[in-house]
Amino acid sequence: MKLTEDPGVRPEKLAALRERIARLRIDLAKVEETFTRGGGKGGQKINKTANRVVLRYQPLRLVVACQRERKRALNRFLALRELVDEIELRISPETSERLKEAARLRKRKARHAERASAKYGDPSI
Repeated sequence: MKLTEDPGVRPEKLAALRERIARLRIDLAKVEETFTRGGGKGGQKINKTANRVVLRYQPLRLVVACQRERKRALNRFLALRELVDEIELRISPETSERLKEAARLRKRKARHAERASAKYGDPSI
């Protein structure tokens, strides 16, 4: 897989993805890429074009599929970003942004529950 096609995203996002790929030492030659026809909303355009991207990374046995947008190039970028997220979760969880975001949400929910129980009492009674 090569990142030569312009996905239509800001150059900063593309540069950040390339930096993460280099930092995690991901070999893009080991990423197998296939395109299939999509499904769901989108009508004739979705039914006629193969814009669903499926990426397979055999060293970790990961499979990621993306069909969020109508453009194949943008779906390639989004699928690769998702694949890099999954690889980062497995290889380097301490640097993963997704884990940091999940921890932040967990902390926020706990704080909210604490405030609610202080205000309304214990809901388990």
